[in-house]
Amino acid sequence: MLQIVLLSSLLFMQGCVLDLRPLSDTLDTEISHLVEKEFDGMIVYVNQGNESKLYSAGWKNRKNKIPADPHALFKIASISKLYIAAATVKLVAAGQLSLDDHLNQLIPEVSGKIENADVITLRLLLQHRSGIPEFIYHPDFVNHDPEESYLATASIIYDQPADFKPDQKYKYSNTNYLLIGEILDRTLGYSHHLYIKNEILLPLGLNNTYSLYSEVDPEKVMSGYYKGHEPDLKANDYTRPGGSMVATAEDVGLFLRALIDGSLLSPEEQALYSSVYVYEHTGWLSGYTSIARYEEDIDTVVVQFVNTSGKEIFWLKLENAYDRIVSILKKE
Repeated sequence: MLQIVLLSSLLFMQGCVLDLRPLSDTLDTEISHLVEKEFDGMIVYVNQGNESKLYSAGWKNRKNKIPADPHALFKIASISKLYIAAATVKLVAAGQLSLDDHLNQLIPEVSGKIENADVITLRLLLQHRSGIPEFIYHPDFVNHDPEESYLATASIIYDQPADFKPDQKYKYSNTNYLLIGEILDRTLGYSHHLYIKNEILLPLGLNNTYSLYSEVDPEKVMSGYYKGHEPDLKANDYTRPGGSMVATAEDVGLFLRALIDGSLLSPEEQALYSSVYVYEHTGWLSGYTSIARYEEDIDTVVVQFVNTSGKEIFWLKLENAYDRIVSILKKE
């Protein structure tokens, strides 16, 4: 009986948040309706074969009534992990790192402070199979300086028990990519941000992608809003590896296409990447939500930026919006 009640409650909640109306005839109409009903502003990039299109609706800046600009910069949050994973496999292919290197070898300072550091490998960090606890939701994180060292941030979870034994299961943890950022910097002898720029962004001509918000003109960045709150959250800066990048929707789409089609990675690098990470990602920061995916059945890259965030259930609306966009593309 309890299971029936819980299932009924879940279905009711989904029905309340999902848009069940008939699909619009065009993406322009659909995106305009989605913004009018749920979001402050929205940018969508679609690449099908050799043709790319950009769509936008709503506000770039709600207070000043500045319309959404499809070429605006956006905080892409955890989509940044795709770039870090690509950079890591390039260094592995070059012989500068091994996927089987252990965390305590790569960062000796964490020995005895992160449980199982002698067992956790670079591979497991990339795959979110390390069991290392998440630092983002630790109550002390809000008091940490955005400019502090990566290990100072990682110290939040020092001496905490592991969530599980290494490679026992999958659990997404931003701490994995925080540590990978430190590993890359030590391996290179300079910032991994510069390596990503030189080895990934510049070769692909991605001139509207940046590693940090501090590198860009704030006026070119879309404002960000939390559902039910008035303030613009654009000035909130997140600098940790795996969540700090800023880019246009077009640049993200071009990167994802290149990551998939072999124009970014060599065959060896491609095989390594396929063994450790995914070819799609979502992103969430306060005020910024994003989805970047490849729809194989229609050979289409879709990037969805929404400058609104909310409680966990809000993500159902974002996924529903994305699904409606893809459904329209499949009808065309």
